[in-house]
Amino acid sequence: MEETITLVADLGFPIVSSLVAGVFIFVAVRHILTGVIDQLSFLRNIIMGLENRISNMNNDIIRIDMTACNVLGIKPDTERIARAKGKIDARSD
Repeated sequence: MEETITLVADLGFPIVSSLVAGVFIFVAVRHILTGVIDQLSFLRNIIMGLENRISNMNNDIIRIDMTACNVLGIKPDTERIARAKGKIDARSD
């Protein structure tokens, strides 16, 4: 307590109060950014899961298309299949 009084006497009340306000703002911003970083991490995980689902759906659609082409005797679109084969297959089967 005595250190605070000597600091106010040496620097003046406006300077000490602005320093205290600066520390408060720093702590508040750090707390807010910590929460935002946690939310961004959560959203990143959700987006990665959605991307995995899309990849699975794409592979399933190609498989269904190939099966339907074989059953109906239609020539499959090999260019589209070749474009899709360049991607990583996310299925676990």
